[in-house]
Amino acid sequence: MPHLALYTFGVLKSPLADPAPLTREFHDSAGPVYQQISQHPGYLAHAEVAEGGTGSHFDLDWGVWGEFVVPNWYRKGRTVEEIALAATLSLWTDVRSACDAVYSGLHRAALNRRHDWFDRTGHPSHVFWWVSDEVTPTWQDGVSRLEHLHEDGSAPHGFAYPHAFAPDGTPSRGSGPQPVPPAA
Repeated sequence: MPHLALYTFGVLKSPLADPAPLTREFHDSAGPVYQQISQHPGYLAHAEVAEGGTGSHFDLDWGVWGEFVVPNWYRKGRTVEEIALAATLSLWTDVRSACDAVYSGLHRAALNRRHDWFDRTGHPSHVFWWVSDEVTPTWQDGVSRLEHLHEDGSAPHGFAYPHAFAPDGTPSRGSGPQPVPPAA
């Protein structure tokens, strides 16, 4: 049975290492948000760093999730001191489960604050696509599909809710909650 891959990407207003209150607030909220999402029905897995990894996102060993890469529009730093991004890569059973998790609970509360933390880039903040159950998506897969979504819009190759596609490539309207619009 196919699984749904979800890649999210946002450019933060300030580096993760910035001690400013808004940056700390974003950073401190991440743990509880991820914990709640990982317990949501339909959640399967997310990209994690191999044990003992230290450094910035770009220096870490992500194992089967591949080398960490970012969309071509990311122009901020790549070192621990300068990195100003938030990215996730996860696997789900279906669109509804992923959207229910993303648009409810602690993550919904965080989405309501996104303009406090993230730059408005004019690019999509997430992309979904289907993978066969034995495939682990990579960071490069997510970036390629997000860039394709930005250039060409929703398609079976990569889509944004509510313009979803079924695993066979046919259009299928999502039946989950109404999403928060992507960052502008």
